[in-house]
Amino acid sequence: MSQNKNALIRYKTIDKCLQNRYRTWTLEDLMEAVSDALYEYEGRENPVSKRTVQLDIQMMRSEKLGYNAPIVVYDKKFYKYEDEDFTITDIPLTETDINVLTETVSMLKQFKDFSLFNDVSDILQRLEDKIYAEKSHTQPVIHLDKNEHLKGLHFLDELYQAIIKKVVLTITYKSFKSTEENSFLFHPYILKEFNNRWFLVGKKRASAPITNLALDRIIAIDYDFQTTYAEYHFDAEKYYKNVIGVTVNTGLQPRKVELWLDATNAPYVLTKPMHHTQRLIKTNDDGSVIIHLLITENYEFERLLLGFGNGLEVLQPESLRKRIKFILEKSVERYRNK
Repeated sequence: MSQNKNALIRYKTIDKCLQNRYRTWTLEDLMEAVSDALYEYEGRENPVSKRTVQLDIQMMRSEKLGYNAPIVVYDKKFYKYEDEDFTITDIPLTETDINVLTETVSMLKQFKDFSLFNDVSDILQRLEDKIYAEKSHTQPVIHLDKNEHLKGLHFLDELYQAIIKKVVLTITYKSFKSTEENSFLFHPYILKEFNNRWFLVGKKRASAPITNLALDRIIAIDYDFQTTYAEYHFDAEKYYKNVIGVTVNTGLQPRKVELWLDATNAPYVLTKPMHHTQRLIKTNDDGSVIIHLLITENYEFERLLLGFGNGLEVLQPESLRKRIKFILEKSVERYRNK
């Protein structure tokens, strides 16, 4: 059992004892009660020392946990709450508590389209009521990046249910490259979120490769109960291990990419790596760095590199260096033409 959980059990036990005004409590009595409580939870002898209980009482009295428990000693050996109605389980929410709860509720409500959250909707409602009762006007301290108006979000729960129930779908879809919509069968395996967009990952048929469909390009969904669902153990962690984003070019193998980053961008990339394979190779005198990635190149990776502008240079491989150079030259050309 973790030390934090042990401590909480001790605090709650001491609190329960001191609420009982019909008997007296010495330090030894509290030690015995706490030891019994820990035995009940752990199933083994765990005697608590006098020093531990003394420190617990000191902690409960302090502001560190927000308890400020009015524990007093009388007749030089008995402990009690000076306020007979006090309990640590009825502490009013602090402003920090309210802010944290507000942001937590806000975050959970983003998943309102998933039926698996239906069971906790009433809990969220009660939390909101409690927060409002404590403090009606609070400014958010956390701003979550979200796009509630993104097309296709209303399909989330329907697709989720199809995946867990292993139902083949008939999907009407229109990609950005296509001028017309088309319909096809689809065997769904997972839902994936990347860069504030949702994707359905699966196969068009059992023998087909894995592909992804952007939810904002789905026109309609229907069910095909006649077609047998293509069972497939899809390991998302393994499948996306070597890429950034959702595009996996299965014909390519990961290869080493060497990048130079200027002193302005280096700290951002070092503290938030582009990929889990990122390694720092060299730090230059001017603050710039050279890093290595072992990655399979794709569209999302190229967009990431281009986003750094002149703060990044592809050193290796030569083919990627030439492609990024070509794209940047075309961009400069476009500006010059205007």
